[in-house]
Amino acid sequence: MTAMISSYLPLEDLSVDEFMQAGFASESDEETKQQSGLNKRNKKKQLESKAFTTDDGKKGKASQHKEQLSRLKNKDPAFYKFLQANDQTLLNFDDTDSSDDEDEKKYHKLPSALEEASSDDDDDDEDNKKASKKSKKAVEIIKVTEKMVADWKAAMKKDPNPRLFREVTQAFKAAVATTKGEGGSLCRYKVADSSVFNALVLFCIRDIFVALQKMLKLKPEKDQKKLVVPSASPKWQKNQIDVKMYLSGVVQLLSCLTEATVISAVLRHANQLVPYYLCLPKQCRHLVKQLLKQWSTGEETSRVLAFLALNKICRHKQDKYLNPILKQMYISYVQNCKFTSPNALPMINFMQRTLTEMYSLDTQATYQHAFIYIRQLAIHLRNAMTMKKKETYQSVYNWQYIHCLYLWCRVLSTLHPSDVLQPLIYPLCQVIIGTVKLVPTSRYYPLRMHCCRALILLSSSTNTFVPVLPFLLEILQQVDFNKKPGRMSKKPINFSVILKLGNVNLMEKAYKDGLIDQLYDLILEYFNTQAGTIGFPELALPTVIQLKVFLKECKVANYCKPMRQLLEKVQENSSHITGLRQKAAFGVADATAVAVWEKQVHEQGTPLSRYYSQWKKLREKEIQLEISGKERMEDLELPEIKRRKIQEKKVEDKKEFKDLFDTDSESDEDDGTFKLKGKKGRGSDDEDDLEKLFDMSNDEGVEGGDSDEDDEVASKAPQPLSSSALIKLAEGDEDVVEDLELSDDD
Repeated sequence: MTAMISSYLPLEDLSVDEFMQAGFASESDEETKQQSGLNKRNKKKQLESKAFTTDDGKKGKASQHKEQLSRLKNKDPAFYKFLQANDQTLLNFDDTDSSDDEDEKKYHKLPSALEEASSDDDDDDEDNKKASKKSKKAVEIIKVTEKMVADWKAAMKKDPNPRLFREVTQAFKAAVATTKGEGGSLCRYKVADSSVFNALVLFCIRDIFVALQKMLKLKPEKDQKKLVVPSASPKWQKNQIDVKMYLSGVVQLLSCLTEATVISAVLRHANQLVPYYLCLPKQCRHLVKQLLKQWSTGEETSRVLAFLALNKICRHKQDKYLNPILKQMYISYVQNCKFTSPNALPMINFMQRTLTEMYSLDTQATYQHAFIYIRQLAIHLRNAMTMKKKETYQSVYNWQYIHCLYLWCRVLSTLHPSDVLQPLIYPLCQVIIGTVKLVPTSRYYPLRMHCCRALILLSSSTNTFVPVLPFLLEILQQVDFNKKPGRMSKKPINFSVILKLGNVNLMEKAYKDGLIDQLYDLILEYFNTQAGTIGFPELALPTVIQLKVFLKECKVANYCKPMRQLLEKVQENSSHITGLRQKAAFGVADATAVAVWEKQVHEQGTPLSRYYSQWKKLREKEIQLEISGKERMEDLELPEIKRRKIQEKKVEDKKEFKDLFDTDSESDEDDGTFKLKGKKGRGSDDEDDLEKLFDMSNDEGVEGGDSDEDDEVASKAPQPLSSSALIKLAEGDEDVVEDLELSDDD
């Protein structure tokens, strides 16, 4: 009943007398006082519960509550005095009005515990926390100057101590924070000037490592293969927090830099600090992440320094870091091999060599990685062979797949002999041969060249016989080198950076020129790997036969010349091996004696190996010139010489001299031929013959119609007679007839 009455009475109309008359008054004075005090406390709680509530149950404003309190002072002064004595906070309410949105979001909540239950200790703890926050805010931020950096540098050289190192570390942290746009508000120091930043970073990169070694009293080991662990120092625990802060700052600085020279300097410093990173696993993981980024995407110097640091980490903590680093490096390598160009090719070769160096650290781990990734390549090839769709073909015939095949050939070749990796040679060869046979068309001859080059590398380094020659000799059989090219090309085709040829490329003269060069290089390189074997004559016999057939059928001198030279060198080497075999006193079944004989022949050298060494030097110089980007004649745009069309000239000559000759028939005119003394030439009207005489662009042996060679050949061809010469000839002038004679073909 009491709750019902109190809930229906408005706050501003409620007084103590009315409150007592509602059913709480007693006859006794003591009971009346007690009841009055109880009523006041109840009324106080009711006032607290309705401090932000209006009569309608909705949130009101602070000003309304202030007006209620002012009316309460006039209507019930006794209760107002009670509030002044017991709860000043309720009377001293802030009268600032809040917005409607804030009123809707903020509700007054009663405290979960009474004020009497709170102990003094809790209040002291809260006061201490507030005081500590104020003290942190009150710390003055020190601005770093160049003089301070110079003083730190001098002090570090004299006596490095933990306190000085802590100051330098905090200043370095503040400097690194500015690289990401942070003001360094949590740092004690502040670096606002670029010159101060440069001086501080340069000081840390040059002197901090020596100071750390001196402060921790670490002496370098005599054996460089052993690593001095900083955690073994008795002073490590005392300085561990500062060292951790500094190492984190170095990694953060490395992630923010863009200038190649500065990145290289920081990477050299990080390489020095590798022993410290190995003692702190979290910081070491962050460093490895940045090193992998620089190894795969940085400049040339940065790539080398990042690789050295990664190699150092893996050599001293193989169990923990080798497998994840090898995995990430392989993934980065595959990502960087998606596109291949003359500029990107040196970077890809660098990644192949460095990744091979990392795989050489542990052959057991290398076998696991190689088995998984070679099997993955074989699965892609199997899907392409079974499904026979464009998408599956593209999953094999791309640069990433080819570069991965070449990588594993390089790994197995470099790490040979290895009993652990020996079983992987055969499946890798099968995958490469299957790749060649997947689409054996002329458009993918460049891809076949890459696969053959990888097989030659694997065969020569592992002493494994791989049948590479059939894939090369097949090209000589399939391509018709006598066929005239459909168009001339300005530049040669660079087979080292393409996998597929277009229909336009197949019609160009540069396509056949490039094929001859590639076949010459690969066949010579393969025979050089087998030049000292005892079965070289039998191995070279099919190639000798095929080259002879090619020379017999091919009519283009530019293509026959290199193939004839190759045939002579192969036959010379076969004769040399045959002569040495005749002097041997052992049988073919004696494998040990055969191995000793081949080793002696290889040390002595063969005619083919000596020729190959000279050719290789010239070839490397040519490749260096191509890489250097020097201008070549093919890159220049030469002006075109517009020649007068022969058909138009013939018509004009007929019009000019039609009255001089009485031709009975066109056949007599066509059969008439003039011959120059000492030179054979025809003056017939046949268009094909005229094109051969005056338009040398269709000649297989000539690069184009605008070269000097064209002019020289055209000058040797019979030229049309001038009008004066024809008039003298018609009049019977003896001087002209002396140089000309009619043919007896009629």
